Amino acid sequence: MMMPTNNCILALNMGSSSFKFKLFDASTRKMKISGNAKYSGGQFLTFDIKNFGDLQVEHLALNRTDRTGVIDQMIHWLKAHELEFPIVAIGHRIVQGGPKHFNPIIISKEVISNLQQYVYLAPNHLPAEIELIDKFSSAFKGVKQIACFDTCFHQHMPANARYYPLSEKYRTSGLMRYGFHGLSYEFIMVKLAEQILHPARKKIIIAHLGNGASVVAVKDGISIDTTMGLSPMGGLVMGTRSGDLDPGVLLLLMKQYGLDADQLDDLLSKHSGMLAIAGTGDVEELLDLEKTNLKAKEALSLFCYQAKKSIAALAAAMGGLDTLVFTGGIGTNSSVIRERICHDMSFLGIILDQQANHDHKEIISADRSWVTVCAFETDEEQIIAQHTYNLLNPKN
Repeated sequence: MMMPTNNCILALNMGSSSFKFKLFDASTRKMKISGNAKYSGGQFLTFDIKNFGDLQVEHLALNRTDRTGVIDQMIHWLKAHELEFPIVAIGHRIVQGGPKHFNPIIISKEVISNLQQYVYLAPNHLPAEIELIDKFSSAFKGVKQIACFDTCFHQHMPANARYYPLSEKYRTSGLMRYGFHGLSYEFIMVKLAEQILHPARKKIIIAHLGNGASVVAVKDGISIDTTMGLSPMGGLVMGTRSGDLDPGVLLLLMKQYGLDADQLDDLLSKHSGMLAIAGTGDVEELLDLEKTNLKAKEALSLFCYQAKKSIAALAAAMGGLDTLVFTGGIGTNSSVIRERICHDMSFLGIILDQQANHDHKEIISADRSWVTVCAFETDEEQIIAQHTYNLLNPKN
């Protein structure tokens, strides 16, 4: 039996291949407990509960390995521990809210209705996120729920980065470049400010590299461009997602192979990317395989090449680069991938300290590097909890 704690804010984060929560003290926003579902081979396997010291409290086998099963298991655990962790507010990471919603908002029937109108913009994410809201609304009646949108960070991108060269009628219906991973980017910006890393430097690139991957250019604190556009399928090649494609590829798949819209969606989001090249989209597995598997080597080479190209392009868009940050599961944990991306980037002033990179230090650039290179673990749940607190306590 855990000791009772103060009221808590619950932060929920449902990703493409992850599902986690964190409970924060509602007064201090200090993390109390976390839960993380392990995902592999297209299914969730186990659910681990850890305390604020990252020590495992419980290791749970799942009765069902699909997303609904994980949600039910999570709710069961939280309800069983309501006395220890009384929940007073719930914050959700929501992939996007269409052209109407960018800033955090208290979830109401009207908000849900608006989200349902824009499911076509994020069919692989919004339905599951709406289901999550419904389930927690039923389980924790009367507890306010807050939607925190991944697109919020990018809402002030200039027109030349935000809009596609298409008719105005499409733009007004929500067809634009939204950008994603915004909660992660927001946390990294807070982290940089706390570290007081070259406060006068104002040209920052953040590479969020995970199963979903994107890169953003931040100039004077504003996102001015990013690799993901209308949906999280765009930009870099990813674990199971294609990234950017020539529009002619889509037309060919439709005309030559007879794929309809749903089949294209399934192909480009779940069966493409490094998975399509090498049979797995897991970078750790690919690194183990590449010495004997040419396809694994090809997949990794493409991933690093596209990340390198995006960093250089975004540096050009800003007219220079002061700070480069790697984050996300791959960006934080893979020194090999960081080294490959930064190789031959000295023309931009990027030079790694090989030992610092190998030892997973937070600052991994060499003394002679013009650009400060960092590797920071992100914490989207911390930002969700902070937004939830701010919205419910506007005077503070």
